[in-house]
Amino acid sequence: MDFRQQKRIKGMVKLILLYGMTFFLALATAPAPADPPDPQQIVDAAIEAHGGEGFQWAQIEFDFRDKHYTAIRRGGLFSYERRFSAPEGEIRDMLSNDGFTRNINGKAVELSEEWKSRYGNSVNSVIYFALLPYGLNDPAVQKRYLGEVTIKGEPYHKIEITFRPEGGGKDYEDEFIYWFHQEKHTLDYLAYRFHTDGGGTRFREAYRRHQAGGLLLTDYYNYVGPKNDTPLSDFDRLYQQGDLEIISDIDLNNLQVQLFPAGTR
Repeated sequence: MDFRQQKRIKGMVKLILLYGMTFFLALATAPAPADPPDPQQIVDAAIEAHGGEGFQWAQIEFDFRDKHYTAIRRGGLFSYERRFSAPEGEIRDMLSNDGFTRNINGKAVELSEEWKSRYGNSVNSVIYFALLPYGLNDPAVQKRYLGEVTIKGEPYHKIEITFRPEGGGKDYEDEFIYWFHQEKHTLDYLAYRFHTDGGGTRFREAYRRHQAGGLLLTDYYNYVGPKNDTPLSDFDRLYQQGDLEIISDIDLNNLQVQLFPAGTR
């Protein structure tokens, strides 16, 4: 090997080393990928935007589908009531920390555990949806961030909610996805898959807000989803394509909210 070849090889080695050092230096100094937003912080901000701690110390009343509901919460204590007229008389259903009871015309009715569970779940379901996003920090809730999406030109965080079997209630297998506005922090859309009564899917669009007693409550358009295994995560796309059908309005009529003064808590 003559002198010129040796010099050429040494030059190539130096060049390779230079490129290698530059590459590894770039890797070392490149900014780390940003962590995805924390779904817990997003839910916390949404609850605060809708009324925050006020939900824990309030009496909320509304009419929904010919029934009158009252929700009373005092910290960890709650009492939910539903009143309506039926052929058998005036019915008063009560769900609290102590369980479920039913009165007809002021008299207690004996119920099997199965029917206590059915009626209690029915009362709880209506009030649970009415108070959203309050409730999304219950101990059984599991949150997963799915990404950022744009709906009707507005930016949203997309979060999946599932439930642990322990403390998740009878319907712990139900799945939910919530869309929270990135700037306003409001809950504007939700989708869920349920398994009772043959199962199905729903999508809800917030269309009217009620600002009452420091709380922000919502009326929704209720859409039916596909009867197949279409992932809930696709429902924002189906909604914008017009592939979902409105089946009802979810309205809180004659809404009244009373927050309990700090001295009475």
